[in-house]
Amino acid sequence: MKKTAVVLLNLGGPLSQEEIKPFLFSLFSDPAIITLPNPFRYILAHAVTWGRLKEAQHIYSLLGGGSPLLKNTRDQAQALEAELGDGFRVFVAMRHATPFTEETFKEVRSYGPEEIVLLPLYPQYSTTTTESSFKAWHKATMGWDIPTRSVPFYPSEEGFVEAMKELTLPHYKEAQKKGTPRVLMTAHGLPEKVIKKGDPYQRHVEETAKRLAEKLDISSLDFVICYQSRVGPLKWTRPSLAEEVLKASQEKRPLVVIPLSFVSEHSETLVELDMTYHDLALKRGCPAYHRVKTVQTHPAFIEGLAGLVRKCSIPNRYCEGERPKQSH
Repeated sequence: MKKTAVVLLNLGGPLSQEEIKPFLFSLFSDPAIITLPNPFRYILAHAVTWGRLKEAQHIYSLLGGGSPLLKNTRDQAQALEAELGDGFRVFVAMRHATPFTEETFKEVRSYGPEEIVLLPLYPQYSTTTTESSFKAWHKATMGWDIPTRSVPFYPSEEGFVEAMKELTLPHYKEAQKKGTPRVLMTAHGLPEKVIKKGDPYQRHVEETAKRLAEKLDISSLDFVICYQSRVGPLKWTRPSLAEEVLKASQEKRPLVVIPLSFVSEHSETLVELDMTYHDLALKRGCPAYHRVKTVQTHPAFIEGLAGLVRKCSIPNRYCEGERPKQSH
């Protein structure tokens, strides 16, 4: 039986307070995030890291000191491996935290696969996430000649959208008790200049939102696509989640908040959505605030991922459409 290694690619998060600073520096020194050449990128990364450190320490203290992302990703890996069955082993590689790409590569090499499938846990493709993770993998495995295929993106994959629909409907029905809900479909934001350079991320987010709205099949659904997690002074994709939370709260509309670009729980869902925006909404008069959980190990999502992996095990096949052009 052919041995296939499936590598789940994710951003990563610090496991303890001690890991927060190196995590931030790894993130901001990534040329996909700060595009300046060295030594300017190195200097700016240090400055941004120090500027963000106290806030990040506070955020992770609310989660017990570190991020739950690794545990959640490993749970997804275990569920996916069970769904794929014999001949498949699923590994986890984080871009900016342990287990780093190089660590995971050693595990994969010890397994001795006949092929590798790279599966990003970013449904929507971006140069700042997907492409950065691909580049890190290819750099770590340079000179190791094993057939490797990639799932580049899956913004409207059936299982992914079905899982979000099933998780959303109970919240929507509950919110209806307080009026006509406004649905905020939120994704991690990006600087506008990244999108203008051709990054397909915003288009993919809109594709996910459109498919989910169709799936929900709610008459006259009032939904808005918005963006969160802004860092720095640059113009970011809009509207912001903060703007839309305030607007709906002032209109006394019950809110249903759906994470579109996050597939597992971490600081941006558990702190930003469940604490910061929840408190803001209720303080400003929102009659009800419902946050839909991420898809995590929802059976439909895991089945969908398994289908993408099987499809990518066929030579020269990719999961959806053509691969986006790489940035230069």
